[in-house]
Amino acid sequence: MSDATSASTSTGATAPAAGEPAASAARRPRWLLVTGLIGMVLFVLFGFSVAANPSSPFTQGIDDAWRALVGLAPGTGGETWALPMLFQHLGQIPGAVLTLLLIPIWLFVIRRWRSALFFLTAEIVGSFGVSQLTKNLVDRPRPADDVAAGLFGPLVEVDHGSFPSGHAVSVGILLIAVAALFPPAKRLVWWIVGALLVVGMIWQRTLINAHWLSDALFGIIGGASATLILWWAFATLLQKDYGKPLFRRSIAAPAIEGAS
Repeated sequence: MSDATSASTSTGATAPAAGEPAASAARRPRWLLVTGLIGMVLFVLFGFSVAANPSSPFTQGIDDAWRALVGLAPGTGGETWALPMLFQHLGQIPGAVLTLLLIPIWLFVIRRWRSALFFLTAEIVGSFGVSQLTKNLVDRPRPADDVAAGLFGPLVEVDHGSFPSGHAVSVGILLIAVAALFPPAKRLVWWIVGALLVVGMIWQRTLINAHWLSDALFGIIGGASATLILWWAFATLLQKDYGKPLFRRSIAAPAIEGAS
């Protein structure tokens, strides 16, 4: 018994307190940082390539072919049915209310303030640092009408700068930020839902001719990669919240034995 105690003392190992993550779980997973940095390098390199030739980057042939295949013509009304509008709103004011207000407030309410701080940081860094800053620096033209070729411009009101898609960046952030709120064993369902959101957003942004295909693809990469890096930075704090439920649950008082 004394040998075991001395061995534990000599290595500095201590048993984790009840409800706390094990020491091995309290480390920052290196794959988050490596994957995030690789993704950001790809995003930045593509941004430079577009900035060098905004009207016709090296992906323009694929972008044109995709628009001819997927893009809607004006007057069809296909952009206003429920599913495209769901993705449209997700990247606008309703989505901002959800991600910048409702989710962080709820995380504070259930006393997961570390998770709330991470979520807000990811949303702000991604929305402004990845999306708006890049849009202003690159200023890629949006798809425009080419009636002779059967190609059309945006079917909704848009701002300047096509690269990256701000809607796609938002979904990339959401994909990773929500996954970070769960311990590893509970992420599978969200990965499936998140994958559907990613595919749906790429489809919707190109369906309504608001963006080129590469704008949406690299928007996802940029938003997700920046959030992976932040997840790595916040990892040890997030792990302290994993023992707390995401939803409050009322616990019924035990019945008193012998009560008449």
